[in-house]
Amino acid sequence: MENKRRRLYEIIEIGAGDDRISRAYDFISALLIVLYLLISILETFDTIQGKTGGLLNAVEIFIVVFFTVEYVLRLYTSRYLYPGKSGGEAALRYIFSFAGLVDLFSFLPFYLPFFFPAGAAAFRMIRVIRIFRLFRINAYYDSLNVITEVLSNKKQQLVSSVFIVLVLMLASSLCMYSVEHEAQPDVFQNAFSGIWWSVSTLLTVGYGDIYPITTLGKVLGTIITFLGVGVVAIPTGIISAGFVEQYTELKKRSEYLKESDVLFVKVCLSGTDSWTGKSIEELELPEGLIIGAILRDQRTVLPRHDVVLQKEDILVLGTKPVSDGKEIDLKEIVLSRQSPWVGKQVRDLDISRRSLIVMIKRGEQIIRPHGYDVFEAGDYVYLYTEKRMPEASKIQI
Repeated sequence: MENKRRRLYEIIEIGAGDDRISRAYDFISALLIVLYLLISILETFDTIQGKTGGLLNAVEIFIVVFFTVEYVLRLYTSRYLYPGKSGGEAALRYIFSFAGLVDLFSFLPFYLPFFFPAGAAAFRMIRVIRIFRLFRINAYYDSLNVITEVLSNKKQQLVSSVFIVLVLMLASSLCMYSVEHEAQPDVFQNAFSGIWWSVSTLLTVGYGDIYPITTLGKVLGTIITFLGVGVVAIPTGIISAGFVEQYTELKKRSEYLKESDVLFVKVCLSGTDSWTGKSIEELELPEGLIIGAILRDQRTVLPRHDVVLQKEDILVLGTKPVSDGKEIDLKEIVLSRQSPWVGKQVRDLDISRRSLIVMIKRGEQIIRPHGYDVFEAGDYVYLYTEKRMPEASKIQI
């Protein structure tokens, strides 16, 4: 049952390129989202509603049932979405997450009139919330997912810019109210009237329903209008810079995958590795080192920022080699039963201080040498040393 639940989670989540069932589910889900919103638009035309109202209602019911079942399945498999949480905690976290609320309100207003008939008209207005279901499509395609990545990476700068806008808005509204209230008390009745004017002015909308008539008010309005141009430019510049950085990063990754001299290595995570249980964005990777792919249960998982690494994941790490003109010569020694090193600890070896034991390979096990490690017959010992060792093989890196 646990394997079936995990497989169910893999299907309803965004699928990898080689998982045809999951990719097919993603396509069907995205198609139904678009169709659901198209029906919402067609229902506003009286002529179309009169001719094909029954068909539209039938399709809408089918889509709502599909979204309902999907929501239940996401609750059922939420423990894999949040692997560090228990079943109940993971379900609650999904329910109150942005994605969970979008999934819930995409179908909930459809059922409310059956339980509360008196509020049917109000509930029908709430159904407009289902337009937020479009955010699900944003997750299915990487080209659209860039938007989410940019907003997430620049959220602190955007919050700061919004705070600046709010401060200017309040300050300008109070100033304009103080200047214009006596001249036109019916227009600038209170501070809220000034806020409405400051919103339409700072955001360069200019509805013209409320405007200053005094000389001081016009001067103040001119200054605030110029400030509005800068206010709009701040978040625009932040988002534009974010898009440039994101596409530069994507280009860098694609160039890494195309370079012939890129070095790739596969690393299998164990339960004790510090990376196990962490998401990609939580890893502190050195500059130039990338995670190209994640091999999990004979499937390829794309290394998105929110993917959580699991035990027995195989990471494909890639990096471009450093060309400094210097090469490192290692020496490989295979310990036989007659070798004087067999049975000794690393710290007891009589070797040069300039010699460094880099690695010990014992069967399929790779050992990072410590002072108390004991050598065994058949061990492969790799050293960095300038000392001549006739029994060693030379390895050039």
